[in-house]
Amino acid sequence: MFARPGKPIALSRFEDGQGSEVLVMLHGLGGTHRYWTCGSVPFTVPGHRRVLVDLLGFGASPRPWMRYTLERHLDALDASLAGEGRITLVGHSMGATLALAYAARWPERVVRLVLISPPCFKGMAGAATWFARQPGGWIYTNIWATALACLITRRVAGRLLPRLLADMPREVAEDLVEHNMASSTTSLWEVVYRHDLMREATHLKPDIPVLVIHGSEDSTAPPEGSRRLTAGRKTWQLEMLPGQGHHPWLKAPQQCLDRMLTWLNALPSVAS
Repeated sequence: MFARPGKPIALSRFEDGQGSEVLVMLHGLGGTHRYWTCGSVPFTVPGHRRVLVDLLGFGASPRPWMRYTLERHLDALDASLAGEGRITLVGHSMGATLALAYAARWPERVVRLVLISPPCFKGMAGAATWFARQPGGWIYTNIWATALACLITRRVAGRLLPRLLADMPREVAEDLVEHNMASSTTSLWEVVYRHDLMREATHLKPDIPVLVIHGSEDSTAPPEGSRRLTAGRKTWQLEMLPGQGHHPWLKAPQQCLDRMLTWLNALPSVAS
């Protein structure tokens, strides 16, 4: 049976940099805060203090045996950001979903959004259709196959991951086991598959600036989803990176950072 926590769980968070503005960074499924710090290009923004969070059930944050719903993730994130003023949220993949949902629920707190590779499937049916087109993709939408893959990865292949995933930074490969089966599997279903980003976007403040960065060759989160998200929204900007997959920050960090800095520099300051 899953536990039913009575109050939000505070997350592990790490800070660096100095400045009057705050940049909060949310990793994706299977990641930790080290996703943002392992590359050759530092993800730092002048004038910003950076807050790196391990999401609920991942990294150094608590991993209770429970169903990891969107609301539980958001409540834990909000408890961990207590005391912060106005913030800019940066999220990758599942972290982009949480960033968008957080901004919709706490509009007075979030002044800008950067969404990298947001998984916009328009629900479970859309996810199943998308992954059915990918080689072996059915595993990702079969909950029992996904749970088994998670178990095998953590218990059997964990120590080998840095060798098996030699094209990934070592820290990212190592951290792919920093979760449990409940946090990984139920987060995937509850936050990524069953949550409609198109609907969530309609609840945002109409004037909030949003930058979406997506790789044109992403086989995990459909690039067309980001085109749908940004279409017709005047304060949204889409930067499609040609030839990049689901992890543009890991594969093309300078491109990501340059696009983000150009976008931020064109906006007025929003000091806390």
